[in-house]
Amino acid sequence: MKNQKMYEPDDKMISLIRDNYNLLQSLGSFGISLGFGDKTVSQVCEEQHVDTYTFLAVVNFTINGYRDFDDASRLSMPTLLQYLKASHDYFIGFQLPFIRKELVDALDDKDNLARLILKLYDEYARSITAHMKYEEKNVYPYVEALLQGKSVTDFEIDMYSKHHGQESSKLRELKSIIIKYLPSDGLRNNQLSATLYDIYNNEEWLSLHAQVEDEIFIPAVRRLEQKLKQSDVTAKISNMIGKNVDGTEALGEREKDVIVALVQGMTNKEIADHLCISVNTVITHRRNIARKLQIHSPAGLTIYAIVNNLVDISSVKL
Repeated sequence: MKNQKMYEPDDKMISLIRDNYNLLQSLGSFGISLGFGDKTVSQVCEEQHVDTYTFLAVVNFTINGYRDFDDASRLSMPTLLQYLKASHDYFIGFQLPFIRKELVDALDDKDNLARLILKLYDEYARSITAHMKYEEKNVYPYVEALLQGKSVTDFEIDMYSKHHGQESSKLRELKSIIIKYLPSDGLRNNQLSATLYDIYNNEEWLSLHAQVEDEIFIPAVRRLEQKLKQSDVTAKISNMIGKNVDGTEALGEREKDVIVALVQGMTNKEIADHLCISVNTVITHRRNIARKLQIHSPAGLTIYAIVNNLVDISSVKL
């Protein structure tokens, strides 16, 4: 049964374990070792180099389904990556082989149905392993590149999220077969019951793992993507604005007048009348402005005009 308490940094770490023993595996995934005595969550996390806010976000989510973080921008992506990678290592390296060994010990290897059950389990294990290896090969390196400020154009997190969490049907089928068809003699029945119990626990763990990815990790990656895109746009605008300083051809006074008129929303004819020049001359000025600044949109010219004090931002219709 879930404990509905929301844990905080000042709570003792041992209280979390006493209330929810299934957190023991999560501690290992975060890289937190036992032997922390009566220290608080924040003390343990600080000593073991784990972000406290992210640790509690995952813990409170997996225990109580709590999604409303006070400040989602405070989530540590390196801590999330560490947690997810270590969870994969645990699942692939320990949990899947452990349950297979339990099945081998509990089943009669001379029984055709038993061999089919092992085959079904192996198919499930290959499926879930392939999914996790895909994440390790494609998703995690992509996120690490984002953390380094690198823009990756051939991948985004929504490409991954659309195909996430489709590996549970084989496990449901396996449980159903064991329950319906396999009770045999007393000893094997006890062994199968214990194995089935572990399979159910395994399924619950995997479901929570997928939910952490869907509800915490993927939204955090989206924010990272958005932040990087905003930085790219800012850099491009700064680059455009700074080109005149780098020795490129400067704007003439009449060209500046044309920019101001364009920012104010005037048509070519209105600009010509306002500046007492021909429409063809206005068009020529506009071509020269675009060539010198490499800015072709009204929005870009508006930004240029504001930053270079050609117009006051209060006079611009945004």
